[in-house]
This record gives sequence, structure tokens and C-alpha cells, in this order.
Amino acid sequence: MAVKIVFFNHKGGVSKTTTTYNLGWMLAMLDKKVLLVDADPQCNLSSLILGDSFDDYYTEDSTKFQNIKDGVKVAFEGKPKPIEAVTCFSPSQNPNLFLLAGHANLSEYDASLSFAQNSNNAITALMNLPGAFNELINQTSEKYNIDYVLIDLNPGLSAINQNFFILSDAFVIPTNPDPFSIMAVQTLSNILPRWVDWADKMRSLFSDSSYPLSNSRPKFIGEIIQGFNIRNGKAAGPYKDNIKQIKQMIKDILLPTLVKSNMVFEQSAYEEAEIMDDFCIAEIPNFQSILQKANNAGVPVFVISDEQIQETGPILEQLQSKRVEFYQLFEKIARQIITIGNHANSQEPVFA
Repeated sequence: MAVKIVFFNHKGGVSKTTTTYNLGWMLAMLDKKVLLVDADPQCNLSSLILGDSFDDYYTEDSTKFQNIKDGVKVAFEGKPKPIEAVTCFSPSQNPNLFLLAGHANLSEYDASLSFAQNSNNAITALMNLPGAFNELINQTSEKYNIDYVLIDLNPGLSAINQNFFILSDAFVIPTNPDPFSIMAVQTLSNILPRWVDWADKMRSLFSDSSYPLSNSRPKFIGEIIQGFNIRNGKAAGPYKDNIKQIKQMIKDILLPTLVKSNMVFEQSAYEEAEIMDDFCIAEIPNFQSILQKANNAGVPVFVISDEQIQETGPILEQLQSKRVEFYQLFEKIARQIITIGNHANSQEPVFA
């Protein structure tokens, strides 16, 4: 069974999409079949994967309906037809990677989903909506024999984000070392357990629908702190204190609320995955110029070739060093995800 991992922070600009993309690619390089789910109407993840064919994907007859919004359309429009797997795009450079493409109008479904999730199943016509996205992911995962599903959400506290969060097995919180990320941890400590509590209370009410709510329970893998400058091999001065504060807030504010809601793994799982007690999976510095070059080449920063870098001399050597650094970093994160993913698969299912 595929392990579903959601990358979420209601604060924007924390490089969720970049992390999801790079980590998904690395997992696929480690011989795991990976489904990247673009649940952000901005479709940045889809753009990274599709590259120059992005516009054509949404206009050509063979692919224009192969996306997340059209995948659940039959449920949201009440059509007498079951949800089926989407045909996914797979980049030629990495055939283990599959994209469940996003859609710019996905947020159109937010109002009806919100109504369905708060109607206590009083309106029969809406009872299939809360489980629709989970069904689409399950069907698509089965079609491609997926090992890991990585879900990229937009920054916000919408019904759609809530829905994707509660269908996941685990979650990662990407952050930036700034005061707003510190404040965001406080909000997440209130919101995330509330979402899970809602699922616990509502699961039985939707048990007879065509698409029941997932029996999974999202558990915290850890945070990723990224987007800071390096000086002498360490985070530059202004970032150090913020990095320290984020780790402290995670440990002192977020973690206790997650523990109360059974949203953490056993301690042995973190120890096996070598995730320390501050739950920081990784500190990822700014990608700098190598990121734009990699995006232009349609590959992650650790895969870009010397020819694609298009530099010579000291600049090429510097970027080659960065490439090795990011390869080692994302390989480490990927192996941590694989290790803790084994524990996610062994979780007891949740029944309310």
C-alpha cells in the first residue's frame, strides 16, 4: 500500500513545491515508484514536471482531462460514474516518477467540499465528496503500483487542504527561518489536531458513502528548514536564531498537541530514521543560481549535468560542488522517509 505524505504549511513561500519535487525525484532514483500530487491551484509542481509542455497538457485532447480536478469531477457533479485512475505524465529522465497534475480551477470545489464536510452528512447528495480525492489517489496509485505519494498543498486553511491532510499517513512541515514561520507553528499546533479530530468524529457518518473517509491517521515526520544563506559553512547570523526558535517551537508547542492527538510515530521510528528530538529532518540552504539552471533543464538541482550548467572554470566548479551537496542532502532525506514510511505502513488503521 502506498504511503501518502503531505507537505503543508499555511505560510507561503517556504519552498514546499521545490522540496516535494526534489524529494520525489530522489525517492524515484532509489527505485521507489512515486506519485507527485499537485493539489495547489497555482500548479507550480505540474509546471516543474511538465516543463515546456505545460500549456499543451491542458489543451490537447489526450491529456486535458488527466488532472486532479477532472479526476474527481464525477463525484462533485453527481454523475453516475465511479472515480477512475488518472493517466499520469512520467518524465523520460525518471520513469519511476508520476505526476497527478494540478488544475488552476481546483479551488472551485472548495465551497461544496466545505459544505459537505460540515453538513454532518445531512445532505445525501454530498456524502461522496469528502472521500473523493482519497479514492482518486488510491485508484491512481494502484494503477502505477506506487510506493510513495507526495502531496503538495497551497498555503491556506481551506476545506481542500484539510481533506488532503486527513487522507495522508504522514506529514512534513516545510519552514523558512523567519518570524512568520515561527508564528505559523503556533497556528498549526491548533489547526492540525482539530482537523484530525474532525475526521475521527465524522468517519462513521461517511462509512456508507461510495468513497468513505480514509482510515489513515497523519503522523508527524518532522520539519524542514530551508531558504537561508550560508557563511563559513553555517547559516548566516540573522538566520541562526530563527532556526533555533523554530526547532524550539516545534518541540515545545507543536509536539505536545500532536502527542495528545496520537499524531506522532513511536520514538523508535524516529531513532531508526535518525531524526533527532528537535524533529528537524534537514536544513536546506538557498539553492542560489543552480536552481534556475536546473528548472530550465527540467531536472532537480542534483541531477543537472555539466552541459546544462553552461558555465566554465571556477563557477562550474562551485556549482558542481553544490550539485554534490544537494545530492547528498536529498538522498539522506529520502532514506529517512523510506525508513519512517515503513512504520507508516505498519500503523494500525483508525476506526471511529
